[in-house]
Amino acid sequence: PGRYGRVIITSFRKANMLDQHHTDLILKLHSAVTRIQVQRPGFNYTFAHICILNNDKTCIVDDIVHVLEELKAARSSNRTNFAITYPITHLKDGREVYNGHQLGGVTVHSKDRVKSAEAIQLTYYLQAINSLNDMVAEKWESIFCDTVELFQKSNRKVKMYPFTSSSLKEDFQKTSRVSERYLITSLVLVVTLAILCCSMQDCVRSKPWLGLLGLLTVTLATLTAAGIINLTGGKYNSTFLGIPFVMLGHGLYGTFEMLSSWRKTREDQHVKERTAAVFADSMLSFSLTTAMYLVTFGIGASPFTNIEAARIFCCNSCIAIFFNYLYVLSFYGSSLVFTGYIENNYQHSIFCRKVPKPEVLQEKPAWYRFLLTARFSEDTDDSEETNTYESHLLVWFLKRYYCDWITNTYVKPFVVLFYLVYISFALMGYLQVSEGSDLSNIVATATRTIEYTTAQQKYFSNYSPVIGFYIYESIEYWNTSVQEDVLEYTKGFVRISWFESYLNYLRKLNISTGLPKKNFTDMLRNSFLKTPQFAHFSEDIIFSKKYNNEVDVVASRMFLVAKTMETKREELYHLLETLRKLSLTSKVKFIVFNPSFVYMDRYASSVGAPLQNSCISALFLLFFSAFLVADSLINVWLTLTVASVEFGVIGFMTLWKVELDCISVLCLIYGINYTIDNCAPLLSTFVLGKEFTRTKWVKNALEVHGVAILQSYLCYIVGLIPLAAVPSNLTRTLFRCLFLIALVTFFHCFAILPVILTFLPPSKKKRKEKKNPENREEIECVEMVDMDSTRVVDQITTV
Repeated sequence: PGRYGRVIITSFRKANMLDQHHTDLILKLHSAVTRIQVQRPGFNYTFAHICILNNDKTCIVDDIVHVLEELKAARSSNRTNFAITYPITHLKDGREVYNGHQLGGVTVHSKDRVKSAEAIQLTYYLQAINSLNDMVAEKWESIFCDTVELFQKSNRKVKMYPFTSSSLKEDFQKTSRVSERYLITSLVLVVTLAILCCSMQDCVRSKPWLGLLGLLTVTLATLTAAGIINLTGGKYNSTFLGIPFVMLGHGLYGTFEMLSSWRKTREDQHVKERTAAVFADSMLSFSLTTAMYLVTFGIGASPFTNIEAARIFCCNSCIAIFFNYLYVLSFYGSSLVFTGYIENNYQHSIFCRKVPKPEVLQEKPAWYRFLLTARFSEDTDDSEETNTYESHLLVWFLKRYYCDWITNTYVKPFVVLFYLVYISFALMGYLQVSEGSDLSNIVATATRTIEYTTAQQKYFSNYSPVIGFYIYESIEYWNTSVQEDVLEYTKGFVRISWFESYLNYLRKLNISTGLPKKNFTDMLRNSFLKTPQFAHFSEDIIFSKKYNNEVDVVASRMFLVAKTMETKREELYHLLETLRKLSLTSKVKFIVFNPSFVYMDRYASSVGAPLQNSCISALFLLFFSAFLVADSLINVWLTLTVASVEFGVIGFMTLWKVELDCISVLCLIYGINYTIDNCAPLLSTFVLGKEFTRTKWVKNALEVHGVAILQSYLCYIVGLIPLAAVPSNLTRTLFRCLFLIALVTFFHCFAILPVILTFLPPSKKKRKEKKNPENREEIECVEMVDMDSTRVVDQITTV
């Protein structure tokens, strides 16, 4: 906590950092750091002016510095009896100090004596008690990193890893800067593919401008949200990189669905009628999915989410989705009307020029005929009019090939088998899911944070951080049974404890540890704490004088360090939970604390809470909408599909070495909505279909909505691909999660649902309306006679 600067010094050749050369080098670096000056008007601040002071008004420096100074003095005087022990050593004044977080890569021989150490860590703590002090300390941190890097350039045989309290924030924001050119590449690819997806050979019915304008609609919504957040004083962070992809998945699908609905309308209708039919067909489902986005991300933006970055991300997403809905209704709807008039007037879809009749085109060159290829309605009979848009590649592919292939009897068993394999691997990954609390997962790769945390994990992972053990009530320290309880609670730890040192002190004097209260306290105050080697323990004990001048120990603290393995994070979490449970049931009332516990506690609740709240809100909305939709079976299928997709994404992202952290949780929240976005129209069309077989309605659902889903998926995947090349762990997590969400959802839309819906009940035949006498139709022919007395049947009416 607070301001600080740290540096890990190691060697490229795994040399002993305690030899004479490296010892002199480290002390020289320490001297250079303490001489750093921060220039301010009228005064130059050094480390001595802004350091944290101890009781004797001197700067607090790491004990390893004193150890190295004593080691240098011993070598100068040719003393060979100087020894450093690990993880607790003794200084010249007799003090016991813990050096487990200052010596790394340690090799020991008999009785914990250090033979060699591959790394040494130095820490410099700074004051930040007011704004001026904090500003000076921040500037000192920057100069500290420059000093260390400059020092390394002149000493290339050693490797130094500087780190400050500002490094994580700076490296977190660096992801945005390194992502710029990749995002531009992504935008170019998406624009190109969106235009191609909306194009076809027929130059009149092709809609390339709608592909571009659909992407522009999404972009305007994203920029509007960013502007509002900026104007309201919101803080930008690198998690905002995911918002364009959230909007891309939702916004582009809505625009492609409207274009797909336009292709289903009759060309002989007026543009107003065709537009009304488009809005009636597509905007209901788009409105419901938009409401789902607003609810799930709205919960994430509420005070229930205790991570500011996640809360701002969800807030920004809500604003962007809301404005995207408005822009689709207004801007994109108007664009659709404009291109509709261009189509009705037989104008070129790109150049807006009137397309000449076929007989005129025959006289033109081949390239001219190719650019102006179009089908005129008067050249086709009624049977061909409904197939005008089938020349579109994706429409032709789905209707002619894919729908028949996926519903083939011989294909279905392989799809079911593939789904079972999918569930098996997803389950295997789900059972291995772990919550990630590694800060390096949210920063760019080539940064100080990554280098420092990697070195720290390599050299300083043998012991946990120092854990404070605080006894916050007056207990009978002189009672031997209480003494045994306290020692039992701290058993198995490396201890830096006044209590244990005091008991050993009494034993060395051949005094019983079970003294009367007054003798125990007086000996502690007037003898133990007056000894120079134990004087520093006075900061760990709080005395209180009662009304009868009796002195009592009202509170005290000890420091514990646990031996850890490679799974340091998981072990520390379990250790924390064990100590907390013990503190609730023990006779001695105590608490445990380390600054990293704050992050662990906050992280533990921040990972599960947003996902849990969003899932609850999504399920509630699905349940509530069951009373609004035409058939509640739609919601049943939708809920099962969402559960299957989310289960698969969690399992496969674990197998892809993605931990459950803040970024992946936000992606999973988005995955709920993305699945509903793509699967809801398919399921709705299938469930509401009557009379024909299930296979027929599966084919019909794919023909109606499959093109929009496929277009949206292709643009989304193409937009994600450049994200994989960004040198950042944050974008790596973002890419893997979003890619899995898109892939698994696509797999469900085009393989799992089309196959499963063909053989699972209810049957369409059972729901077929039976014609009874009450529903009998009477046909009346109205006979019309023209002027030439030619009798024709002009109209058939049903009574």
